[in-house]
Amino acid sequence: MFDQIENFRGKYIEIGKALSDPSTMSDMKRYTALNKEYKELENLVAVYDRYKLVLANIDNNKNLLNTEKDEDFREMAKADLLHQEQEKEKYETELKSLLVPKDPEDDRDVLLEIRGGAGGDEAAIFAGDLMRMYTRYAENKGWTVTTVTANDSAAGGYKEVVLEITGENVYGTLKFESGVHRVQRIPLTEAKGRVHTSAASVAVLPEADEVEVYINPADIRMDVFRASGAGGQHVNRTESAVRLVHIPTNTVVECQAERSQHKNRATAMKMLKTRIYEAAVRKHEDAIAARRKTLVSTGDRSAKIRTYNYPQGRITDHRIGMSVYNLETFMNGDIGGMIEALAVAEQTEKLKESNLM
Repeated sequence: MFDQIENFRGKYIEIGKALSDPSTMSDMKRYTALNKEYKELENLVAVYDRYKLVLANIDNNKNLLNTEKDEDFREMAKADLLHQEQEKEKYETELKSLLVPKDPEDDRDVLLEIRGGAGGDEAAIFAGDLMRMYTRYAENKGWTVTTVTANDSAAGGYKEVVLEITGENVYGTLKFESGVHRVQRIPLTEAKGRVHTSAASVAVLPEADEVEVYINPADIRMDVFRASGAGGQHVNRTESAVRLVHIPTNTVVECQAERSQHKNRATAMKMLKTRIYEAAVRKHEDAIAARRKTLVSTGDRSAKIRTYNYPQGRITDHRIGMSVYNLETFMNGDIGGMIEALAVAEQTEKLKESNLM
């Protein structure tokens, strides 16, 4: 492990020199790529330097215990040795985590799709609750949220809603949210007070860069129609909403967020590229999942991943068996603890896979 880190340190020094070279600055694409790699290595090198300092402190304390006669000094050395041994374990764990290859998709922005499933109107209302939950979480993270398209339900909520979320490490944070979310509660329309079970599906799609997906214009069919809201009422009188169909894959996307057909078409094209790119990402995730025990990063959109039980105020994530009892604050965007636990579960499996545990 430490030979590997020393190699990374050498690479870190080389990149630092390259970044200070004026010729690198003249090639902005290369400079950006090198700067990103430099920052990724910077944390590893900093932790490694602190680890080596701890090792030096451990050796010093052991030498003191072997040579020092004064009991006060010996007691101080013993106490500090215990502390430094604990620090050593902490840094070793951190170094192992930093050595696990990072998912190259993690830094991408995402399209987050939420669809009401089984449960009719209640499922659509729940889809709206999930939209608010993710929007508030994203805003608290300092991310930007834009509604790309929304198909309202007459009873409230959404039959389908697509959000574009941009910011730092968005896909790396939200990728665990893909799957079926189940809610158990008494609907407002339920006169007898019976608990109903409904569901909504969530898909987190990493956005594709312009150069990564080429779509032949001849393979696209475009339909235009009037944007509509709840109950089919027309939002505007012009046919500004756009539907694109990628004929070879039968992939269909719609956008009606803007009043301009041109803007809706541009957004729909971005969605189409993201869908096609995401298919390749899912294949990669499924291959990883075949080697792992949990469903944390499978990308399986049909898997029931979480239950929101309102009568008990409980949220349970079925992949890691974690339950929390802060349903009200959770639905208001306080989902960071659950996401962090899922990230730890995936990291643990990656460590095992890399033989670092």
